[in-house]
Formats: sequence, C-alpha cells, structure tokens
Amino acid sequence: MTTYIEIDGWKSNIRFSSAHIIPEYKKCGRLHGHTYAVHIKVSGKPDDKGIILDFSILKNNLKEITSELDHKVLIPEKSKAIKIVKDKKSVKINSLGNEYNFPLGDCIFLPIDSTSAENLANYILNIFLEQISLPKNIDGIEIGVDEGYGQGARISKIFKK
Repeated sequence: MTTYIEIDGWKSNIRFSSAHIIPEYKKCGRLHGHTYAVHIKVSGKPDDKGIILDFSILKNNLKEITSELDHKVLIPEKSKAIKIVKDKKSVKINSLGNEYNFPLGDCIFLPIDSTSAENLANYILNIFLEQISLPKNIDGIEIGVDEGYGQGARISKIFKK
C-alpha cells in the first residue's frame, strides 16, 4: 500500500505567470504566456505521528521557486531553435524569424532546451530536490506544471532504498 500527500497548486496559490516561446511548434513559436500552477505529490511511510512530511515545508519551497519565475520571460538557455544575445541591459531573442528585445531584468534564463510544461516540471523538480533535504521515509515525489486548468505535465522520481 502506498501513502502519499498532495498539494494542488491552483487551490494552494502556488502559481506563476510568465511569457515564453516554444519555436519547435509554429503556433507556440510566437511570444505568449500562461498562468501556471505547480502541484506536488510525495509518497512515503508515515512517521510515528502519522505524517509523511509537513505540508508547509512543501508549500514554502515551491512558492520560493515559483516566485523566481513569476512575471518573467522564460528563456531556455540550451535551446538550439532560438538565438539568444544578451548584454548588460537587454536580451534579444530570434525565433522563427521574429526578433524580440526584452529588458534583462524581465528575463530568467533556465538551463533547459525548451520551456514546455514537461521541461518546466523537470526543472522545478530538480531545483526542489537541490533546495530541500528529504527525510528517509520519502520514497517518491511528483511535480506537476499546468499551463491552465486541466492542461499540464507531470514528472516523478522514485528513490530507491
């Protein structure tokens, strides 16, 4: 039997609004944005008090991560499909023949190939795992990133004991 706890980002206000470009898909290759919600599911063995992990630890960590992404242009630094040129004040992006120029402070550079929901979920999971020390009773974690209600991606990691 598996026991897990879950936090719904829509209901718990773990959200961020950002703009991005996904040039691998023509329609999404234009600048557009979403209000994203981030969800988490953690599985494990409850401790002697019947708790897997304190909800507030999960919420606070995810809110810290999403606050870095909120109201930013998400730029995938490893993309081969867009050209990125940045200087001390601005960022120029060329995608599908369109050139965009943004103030540097309005952008966040992510170490990913694309800002798809799948890649954002993986990025958030990796950052989450870097920032938190999970107790030994945790055996799995899932992060979900929705681009709107009912549309998103999930990634999970199982910890071998």
